[in-house]
Amino acid sequence: MKKIGFIGLGIMGKPMAKNLVKAGYDVVVADKFAPQAVEELVACGASAGASNMDVGSQADIVITMVPNSPDVKEALFGEDGAAKTMKKGTIVLDCSSINPIASREISAELEKLG
Repeated sequence: MKKIGFIGLGIMGKPMAKNLVKAGYDVVVADKFAPQAVEELVACGASAGASNMDVGSQADIVITMVPNSPDVKEALFGEDGAAKTMKKGTIVLDCSSINPIASREISAELEKLG
């Protein structure tokens, strides 16, 4: 089974990640702004990533659910960006509310990484 990484455990992200855990998926989560949400998901059966980079290194699929385009770019490409440690061929699914131009830019950057 593929391991799913989930970054962003706010109002939308936490229940989305929780549903993946309840459905039996192997999920690793991270959210530096919501440590209580991380603890709650660990109690449900997820594992806690120490950072976005840690999530990237463990996951076959990385899901982001953060507030906006700059946050998606930070989660993936920032100092602690998950893309820095993702394996070649990792699938990235962004569920954030971002504009299509930013989405295409992010896709192009990820494509360069493989």
